[in-house]
Parts: sequence; structure tokens; C-alpha cells
Amino acid sequence: MNSSKALKLNLAGNISIMIPIRNVLLTLISLFFAYTISAQKKFKVVYNEENTLVVSYRLVDEKGIIIKQLDTSKYYICFTQDTYGYFAVFGMKNFKGWAAIDVNEKVLFNVYNASNGEPNPDILVEGKVRIVNSDNLIGFANSKGQVVIKPQFESVSTFYKGKAIIGKSCKEVPWDEHEKDSGCNHYSIICSKHGYINSKGVVIKFGNFTFEKIMKDIGWKHPED
Repeated sequence: MNSSKALKLNLAGNISIMIPIRNVLLTLISLFFAYTISAQKKFKVVYNEENTLVVSYRLVDEKGIIIKQLDTSKYYICFTQDTYGYFAVFGMKNFKGWAAIDVNEKVLFNVYNASNGEPNPDILVEGKVRIVNSDNLIGFANSKGQVVIKPQFESVSTFYKGKAIIGKSCKEVPWDEHEKDSGCNHYSIICSKHGYINSKGVVIKFGNFTFEKIMKDIGWKHPED
């Protein structure tokens, strides 16, 4: 056997075996695809009603079979309960923001908080959910939990008919009177420049425009409208 195309393994008792590199590569590729397929498995989160004293969740597959019981010391709230998908959104202890996890409990990304001043992780709109990185820049992931538009925008709306409004040079403006009345910390995000992107994240128009101007130009609507 050609040693340049094989791996030599020394086992216990000084026994040596030769394994063709091709076999090793095929094994590694098979393991990679097996993990990938597993990570893309649909599941839903079910609240465990057997123990009402502690908040606990289970991951269940599409056949109703329990995949695993989640660690109660790690997860404290779920925002995508009883809905099948390729990822679930949780509040996790020692995690800043809202974590999207796959069926293997791998954190895929941090979901953008859609309301300013209250807990409200973004939802899928036109097959995309807003995500945020450690620099507070916003991007998008698809329904399979894959990042499709990397975080790069200071402000960006949900998509409507394949278009989303972006903002730059933004600042947070508190709702002063509202805060005095209710004691909450709501605020608005005001940007000096606006534009819009297409479904692939390409900037189509951008400049010294108001949000309302871009909204009117592209006919954008809020998902709840």
C-alpha cells in the first residue's frame, strides 16, 4: 500500500494498521453531513407540565417523540413554544439578548429585540428574522436558522414585499412623558439618513431621506398593519 495515501495508526500492543486516507476523508464527510442534517431537523418546544414548581421545557420532533429535556438552570423563558421550526428562541441565563438555538442546543445567533424598552424578540416575516451582533448591528437569518444577511445596519425594518427600510446615524430618544407616567424605559430610534434594501441585503437607495419618505416610496407596511 502506498504510504503517501494512507494513515498509520499505532494501537495497544505495538500493533500498527494502515488506513487509506480516502476512507478517513469519507468518514469525516459522512459525520459532517450527519451532523448538518441533524442540526436542520424540525422540532418544537413544549412546556413540561409535570413539574409546575420549576419552569422546564422539552424538545419534541414532528412525530411527537421527546428529543430531550432542557436544563432548567440554563433556560428561563421560551418565545417560540408549540411551533415547529428549525430553531427556537429562548431567554438564557448568562446570555445577553434572545438566543436562537437548534435541535442540538447550539446557539445560532442573537435575535433582535423588536420593541424598544420591553422584551419582544423579532419574529419571522417573509421568511426572515432580524438578528443582532455584539456591536448592535442588525442583519437577517432565514427560517432554517442560516444567516443570510450579515449584521451591518444600525437600524432596519422587517421586510415587506422583498424590501426593508434601513437607517444610519441613529440615536435613542426616550419617551419622556411616558416614562414619567409609567416608570418604563421606552424609547424611539431616530436616524438622520434612510434608504432601503432588497431581499438579498443589497442597498437600492440611501441618502438624507426620512423614514416616512422611504416608506411612501416603496409602499412599506408594518407586519401588524
